[in-house]
Amino acid sequence: MNLCIDQGNSRTKVALFRPDGTIAKHFIYKHFASAEVEQLFQLYPIEDSIISSVVNIEPAVVNALHRRSRHFVLFDHNTPLPITNAYGTPATLGQDRLAAAVGAHTIYPNENVLIIDAGSAITYDFLSEDGSFLGGNIAPGIKMRFTILHRMTKKLPLVEAEENELLPLFGRNTRDAIAAGVIRGIVFEAKGYMRDLQEQMNHYQTIITGGNAHFILHGLQKDIRFERHLVLKGLNEILLHNTRSEEKDTGK
Repeated sequence: MNLCIDQGNSRTKVALFRPDGTIAKHFIYKHFASAEVEQLFQLYPIEDSIISSVVNIEPAVVNALHRRSRHFVLFDHNTPLPITNAYGTPATLGQDRLAAAVGAHTIYPNENVLIIDAGSAITYDFLSEDGSFLGGNIAPGIKMRFTILHRMTKKLPLVEAEENELLPLFGRNTRDAIAAGVIRGIVFEAKGYMRDLQEQMNHYQTIITGGNAHFILHGLQKDIRFERHLVLKGLNEILLHNTRSEEKDTGK
Protein backbone atom coordinates (compact mmCIF):
# COMPACT_ATOMS: atom_id res chain seq x y z
CA MET A 1 0.00 0.00 0.00
CA ASN A 2 0.92 3.67 -0.36
CA LEU A 3 1.29 5.87 2.72
CA CYS A 4 0.21 9.49 2.18
CA ILE A 5 0.75 12.12 4.88
CA ASP A 6 -0.72 15.63 4.90
CA GLN A 7 0.79 17.55 7.81
CA GLY A 8 -1.04 20.76 8.74
CA ASN A 9 -0.65 23.40 11.42
CA SER A 10 -2.74 21.65 14.06
CA ARG A 11 -3.15 18.06 12.90
CA THR A 12 -1.75 15.47 10.52
CA LYS A 13 -4.02 13.52 8.17
CA VAL A 14 -2.80 10.12 7.00
CA ALA A 15 -4.24 7.64 4.51
CA LEU A 16 -3.23 4.22 3.28
CA PHE A 17 -4.12 3.63 -0.37
CA ARG A 18 -4.70 0.29 -2.04
CA PRO A 19 -3.22 -0.36 -5.52
CA ASP A 20 -6.61 0.49 -7.09
CA GLY A 21 -6.49 4.01 -5.60
CA THR A 22 -9.09 3.47 -2.87
CA ILE A 23 -8.43 4.34 0.76
CA ALA A 24 -7.92 1.33 3.03
CA LYS A 25 -7.29 3.25 6.27
CA HIS A 26 -7.50 6.87 7.37
CA PHE A 27 -6.07 8.45 10.52
CA ILE A 28 -5.84 11.89 12.13
CA TYR A 29 -3.00 12.69 14.53
CA LYS A 30 -2.59 15.69 16.82
CA HIS A 31 1.10 14.80 17.06
CA PHE A 32 2.92 12.90 14.33
CA ALA A 33 6.51 11.81 14.87
CA SER A 34 8.88 9.03 13.83
CA ALA A 35 7.27 6.66 16.36
CA GLU A 36 3.99 6.92 14.46
CA VAL A 37 5.82 6.22 11.19
CA GLU A 38 7.41 3.08 12.63
CA GLN A 39 4.07 1.88 13.99
CA LEU A 40 2.33 2.30 10.64
CA PHE A 41 5.02 0.30 8.84
CA GLN A 42 4.83 -2.43 11.47
CA LEU A 43 1.04 -2.74 11.22
CA TYR A 44 0.47 -2.42 7.47
CA PRO A 45 2.15 -3.64 4.25
CA ILE A 46 3.39 -0.22 3.13
CA GLU A 47 5.79 0.03 0.21
CA ASP A 48 5.87 3.66 -0.94
CA SER A 49 5.27 6.93 0.90
CA ILE A 50 4.87 10.68 0.45
CA ILE A 51 4.66 13.54 2.95
CA SER A 52 3.46 17.09 2.47
CA SER A 53 3.71 19.67 5.23
CA VAL A 54 2.95 23.34 5.85
CA VAL A 55 5.23 23.26 8.90
CA ASN A 56 8.82 22.18 9.41
CA ILE A 57 9.00 18.39 9.22
CA GLU A 58 11.00 16.66 11.93
CA PRO A 59 14.16 15.17 10.36
CA ALA A 60 13.48 11.92 12.22
CA VAL A 61 10.15 11.58 10.38
CA VAL A 62 11.82 12.08 7.00
CA ASN A 63 14.60 9.64 7.90
CA ALA A 64 12.12 6.97 9.00
CA LEU A 65 10.02 7.33 5.85
CA HIS A 66 13.08 7.27 3.61
CA ARG A 67 14.54 4.23 5.36
CA ARG A 68 11.30 2.27 5.45
CA SER A 69 9.96 3.02 1.97
CA ARG A 70 10.80 1.46 -1.37
CA HIS A 71 10.05 4.88 -2.92
CA PHE A 72 9.76 8.04 -0.83
CA VAL A 73 8.68 11.54 -1.96
CA LEU A 74 9.21 14.65 0.15
CA PHE A 75 6.67 16.86 -1.61
CA ASP A 76 7.78 20.41 -2.42
CA HIS A 77 7.62 22.86 -5.35
CA ASN A 78 10.34 20.91 -7.21
CA THR A 79 8.45 17.59 -7.16
CA PRO A 80 7.37 16.40 -10.65
CA LEU A 81 3.61 16.53 -11.12
CA PRO A 82 1.00 14.99 -13.44
CA ILE A 83 -0.38 18.52 -14.00
CA THR A 84 1.22 21.83 -14.99
CA ASN A 85 1.83 24.36 -12.22
CA ALA A 86 1.28 27.75 -13.87
CA TYR A 87 1.31 29.68 -10.58
CA GLY A 88 3.46 32.79 -10.77
CA THR A 89 5.43 31.99 -7.61
CA PRO A 90 5.44 28.17 -7.30
CA ALA A 91 7.77 28.19 -4.28
CA THR A 92 5.14 30.08 -2.23
CA LEU A 93 2.14 27.98 -3.25
CA GLY A 94 0.67 25.88 -0.46
CA GLN A 95 1.35 22.23 -1.13
CA ASP A 96 -2.16 21.31 0.00
CA ARG A 97 -3.63 23.54 -2.73
CA LEU A 98 -1.47 21.91 -5.39
CA ALA A 99 -2.20 18.40 -4.14
CA ALA A 100 -5.94 19.19 -4.16
CA ALA A 101 -5.62 20.29 -7.80
CA VAL A 102 -3.93 16.98 -8.68
CA GLY A 103 -6.74 15.15 -6.90
CA ALA A 104 -9.32 17.15 -8.86
CA HIS A 105 -7.53 16.34 -12.12
CA THR A 106 -7.70 12.64 -11.24
CA ILE A 107 -11.46 12.86 -10.67
CA TYR A 108 -12.26 15.16 -13.62
CA PRO A 109 -9.54 14.73 -16.29
CA ASN A 110 -9.82 17.05 -19.29
CA GLU A 111 -12.33 19.33 -17.53
CA ASN A 112 -12.25 22.79 -15.98
CA VAL A 113 -12.54 22.49 -12.21
CA LEU A 114 -13.23 24.97 -9.42
CA ILE A 115 -11.77 23.64 -6.17
CA ILE A 116 -13.14 25.02 -2.90
CA ASP A 117 -11.19 24.00 0.21
CA ALA A 118 -12.96 25.11 3.38
CA GLY A 119 -10.34 24.69 6.06
CA SER A 120 -8.69 27.14 8.47
CA ALA A 121 -8.63 29.43 5.45
CA ILE A 122 -10.88 29.03 2.42
CA THR A 123 -9.20 28.69 -0.95
CA TYR A 124 -10.82 28.98 -4.37
CA ASP A 125 -8.54 27.45 -6.99
CA PHE A 126 -8.95 26.81 -10.70
CA LEU A 127 -7.67 23.93 -12.79
CA SER A 128 -8.08 24.24 -16.56
CA GLU A 129 -9.20 21.44 -18.85
CA ASP A 130 -5.66 21.02 -20.20
CA GLY A 131 -4.41 20.19 -16.69
CA SER A 132 -2.93 23.58 -15.77
CA PHE A 133 -3.20 24.96 -12.25
CA LEU A 134 -3.91 28.64 -12.93
CA GLY A 135 -4.04 29.90 -9.36
CA GLY A 136 -6.77 31.04 -7.05
CA ASN A 137 -7.70 33.14 -4.05
CA ILE A 138 -7.39 32.83 -0.29
CA ALA A 139 -10.08 34.03 2.12
CA PRO A 140 -10.59 33.79 5.91
CA GLY A 141 -12.13 30.54 7.11
CA ILE A 142 -15.22 30.12 9.27
CA LYS A 143 -13.49 30.04 12.66
CA MET A 144 -11.24 32.91 11.64
CA ARG A 145 -14.23 35.10 10.76
CA PHE A 146 -15.97 34.34 14.04
CA THR A 147 -12.77 35.09 15.97
CA ILE A 148 -12.08 38.37 14.17
CA LEU A 149 -15.61 39.64 14.79
CA HIS A 150 -15.18 38.93 18.50
CA ARG A 151 -11.64 40.28 18.91
CA MET A 152 -12.03 43.38 16.77
CA THR A 153 -15.20 44.59 18.53
CA LYS A 154 -16.04 45.35 22.14
CA LYS A 155 -19.45 43.70 22.49
CA LEU A 156 -19.84 40.96 19.89
CA PRO A 157 -19.60 37.48 21.46
CA LEU A 158 -17.48 34.63 20.16
CA VAL A 159 -19.81 32.37 18.18
CA GLU A 160 -19.27 28.83 16.91
CA ALA A 161 -21.05 27.17 14.02
CA GLU A 162 -23.31 24.25 14.89
CA GLU A 163 -23.78 21.01 12.97
CA ASN A 164 -26.83 20.89 10.66
CA GLU A 165 -27.94 24.35 11.75
CA LEU A 166 -30.67 25.99 9.66
CA LEU A 167 -29.68 29.62 9.67
CA PRO A 168 -32.17 32.42 8.98
CA LEU A 169 -31.69 34.83 6.10
CA PHE A 170 -31.52 37.61 8.70
CA GLY A 171 -30.78 36.93 12.36
CA ARG A 172 -33.19 38.18 15.01
CA ASN A 173 -30.65 38.03 17.82
CA THR A 174 -26.93 38.80 17.96
CA ARG A 175 -25.81 35.18 18.00
CA ASP A 176 -27.86 34.25 14.92
CA ALA A 177 -26.89 37.47 13.17
CA ILE A 178 -23.20 36.59 13.51
CA ALA A 179 -23.66 32.91 12.61
CA ALA A 180 -25.81 33.69 9.57
CA GLY A 181 -23.55 36.55 8.54
CA VAL A 182 -20.46 34.34 8.52
CA ILE A 183 -21.89 31.13 7.09
CA ARG A 184 -24.23 32.74 4.56
CA GLY A 185 -21.49 35.19 3.65
CA ILE A 186 -19.22 32.31 2.69
CA VAL A 187 -22.02 30.63 0.73
CA PHE A 188 -22.68 33.85 -1.20
CA GLU A 189 -18.92 34.22 -1.73
CA ALA A 190 -18.65 30.72 -3.21
CA LYS A 191 -21.74 31.25 -5.36
CA GLY A 192 -20.16 34.43 -6.70
CA TYR A 193 -17.11 32.53 -7.93
CA MET A 194 -19.33 29.89 -9.49
CA ARG A 195 -21.52 32.51 -11.19
CA ASP A 196 -18.55 34.41 -12.62
CA LEU A 197 -16.96 31.20 -13.91
CA GLN A 198 -20.24 30.22 -15.55
CA GLU A 199 -20.23 33.52 -17.42
CA GLN A 200 -16.69 32.93 -18.69
CA MET A 201 -16.91 29.32 -19.86
CA ASN A 202 -19.45 26.84 -21.11
CA HIS A 203 -18.81 24.11 -18.60
CA TYR A 204 -16.85 23.38 -15.44
CA GLN A 205 -17.02 21.08 -12.44
CA THR A 206 -16.93 22.11 -8.78
CA ILE A 207 -15.33 20.10 -5.98
CA ILE A 208 -15.51 21.09 -2.33
CA THR A 209 -13.29 19.68 0.41
CA GLY A 210 -11.96 20.66 3.82
CA GLY A 211 -12.96 20.15 7.44
CA ASN A 212 -15.61 22.91 7.35
CA ALA A 213 -17.14 22.03 3.99
CA HIS A 214 -20.26 20.58 5.59
CA PHE A 215 -21.19 23.97 7.06
CA ILE A 216 -21.62 25.53 3.61
CA LEU A 217 -22.29 22.59 1.30
CA HIS A 218 -26.05 22.56 1.92
CA GLY A 219 -26.28 26.18 0.79
CA LEU A 220 -24.72 25.49 -2.61
CA GLN A 221 -26.00 23.68 -5.68
CA LYS A 222 -26.64 19.98 -5.31
CA ASP A 223 -24.40 19.00 -8.24
CA ILE A 224 -21.23 20.00 -6.37
CA ARG A 225 -19.00 17.04 -5.57
CA PHE A 226 -17.83 16.68 -1.97
CA GLU A 227 -14.46 14.95 -1.60
CA ARG A 228 -13.39 14.59 2.02
CA HIS A 229 -9.89 13.30 1.21
CA LEU A 230 -9.13 15.32 -1.93
CA VAL A 231 -5.64 16.42 -0.79
CA LEU A 232 -4.66 12.90 0.24
CA LYS A 233 -5.95 11.53 -3.08
CA GLY A 234 -3.83 14.10 -4.86
CA LEU A 235 -0.77 13.12 -2.83
CA ASN A 236 -1.31 9.49 -3.78
CA GLU A 237 -1.45 10.41 -7.46
CA ILE A 238 1.73 12.49 -7.12
CA LEU A 239 3.43 9.53 -5.45
CA LEU A 240 2.31 7.17 -8.23
CA HIS A 241 3.49 9.65 -10.88
CA ASN A 242 6.97 9.79 -9.33
CA THR A 243 7.32 6.06 -8.68
CA ARG A 244 6.35 5.30 -12.28
CA SER A 245 8.96 7.78 -13.53
CA GLU A 246 11.63 6.37 -11.24
CA GLU A 247 10.89 2.79 -12.26
CA LYS A 248 10.95 3.78 -15.93
CA ASP A 249 14.33 5.49 -15.50
CA THR A 250 15.81 2.47 -13.73
CA GLY A 251 14.25 -0.01 -16.17
CA LYS A 252 12.26 -1.84 -13.49
